[in-house]
Parts: sequence; C-alpha cells; structure tokens
Amino acid sequence: MNTPFLSIIIPAYNEEARLPRTLEQVLLFLNKQNYSFEVLIVENGSSDRTFAVAQEYAGMHSNLMILKEAQRGKGNAVRRGMLEAKGEYRFICDADLSMPIEEVAKFIPPQLTDFDIAIGSREAPGAIRYNEPSYRHFGGRAINFLIQTLILSGLNDTQCGFKCFRAEVAEDLFRQQTLTGWSFDIEILYLARKKKLRIVEIPIDWYFYADSKVSAVRDALKMISDIFQIHINALRGKYDFKT
Repeated sequence: MNTPFLSIIIPAYNEEARLPRTLEQVLLFLNKQNYSFEVLIVENGSSDRTFAVAQEYAGMHSNLMILKEAQRGKGNAVRRGMLEAKGEYRFICDADLSMPIEEVAKFIPPQLTDFDIAIGSREAPGAIRYNEPSYRHFGGRAINFLIQTLILSGLNDTQCGFKCFRAEVAEDLFRQQTLTGWSFDIEILYLARKKKLRIVEIPIDWYFYADSKVSAVRDALKMISDIFQIHINALRGKYDFKT
C-alpha cells in the first residue's frame, strides 16, 4: 500500500447525529485535492449508532477506515488513530467540524513547512471566532492561563481539537502518551517541548456549536489534576528518553 500524504483522524463518541455531515464535508474537500489521503474514524464506547453510521460510510469509500476502540476517552481514540494511520502528515479533526475542513491546507505543505506539530489556534493573530458566548470565551481563557502557568507557557490555545503532526513525530509522541481523556493534548505538547520539537500555532476560523460535549468546570478540574499527574510522571522518569 502506498503511503498517503495526509491522514485525518476523527475521534467519535456518540456522534451519530453529527458524523454524516462531517464526513460528507471532509470527503468532498479531500476528493478535490491532488494528494493521496485516508480518513480514520475512531469510535470509542458510544451508546448510540456512531459505529454503524461510520461503517455505512466506510462501505462506500475505500480510503475511509473505521476503528473500534473499547476504552472510552478522547485521548485513547486519538492515540489509536495516530498509531494506526499511515500518512506522512496526521491531522486530528474534531467530529463537530467547528473548524471548516478547508482550513487544513494551512497545516500542511506547501502552505506550511519546517514544523513538527501545527496546532489550530483560536487566539493567534488572524483567528476568528464565530457565535461564541462571552462566558465560554472567558472560561477558555482562564483555563489557558492555568495551562500556561502550570506547564506550557507561550502556547495560547492548547485545547483546540485540530492539530497536525509529521508521521515520525506522531509515532514517537503517541507511544509515550499516558493520559486517556481530554487532557491528552497537554501531555503530548509537554513531551514535544521536552524533545525540543517545532510547535507552530495556526490561526483558524472557528465556529461555536451549543451541543459541545465540553463541561467547563468538570473538565477544568480534571485538567488541573492531569497537569499535576504529568509533573509526577516527569519526576518519576516516565518521559525520559535517550538523546
């Protein structure tokens, strides 16, 4: 099998309603490009028809693969997709498609070169947020303040669900990942910093959808706990590597 240029990994938990529209838009865009691609949907622990809906699309498109991950957690789903993907570039794409799929061009050559990880940013100069309530924006800024203070200074939007990795970087980082939930991004970026990899923030257009699964208070508390766990892991040598 030839190596695809781009792999798009879509973690999907209870996405029966949103997945068809997202896949239609993703495939419509990709089929117009002059590079090879694959799309991996990683269903993990859904209680609705997410897996069945994904299977229907996989049956119609040879470059679409559906993976069933038994363990819940976005981090579990993303890790599975990243390590099973074959693309030269591997792109995490949230199932709500709150960033228009056309923006993926900003994350890959020829528009972007000389990078290891490109992270979508709703805060970088040129980014535009649409329809986001002010309470949600300020809550996100408070969470980012904590993240920058406690572990990742200088990164203005670590939790946006759109990120691109070079293949060898993805293989390396996701094999060391230990967190399985929403905070996996922080651990991956911490590891990338530790390895002195090149991280670039990409300004994106981003649309707020009211049916987001994020719970500001619950997820913020869990994130703080996970940040301390990352520091504990580091002290115990879990992230040590040979240079």
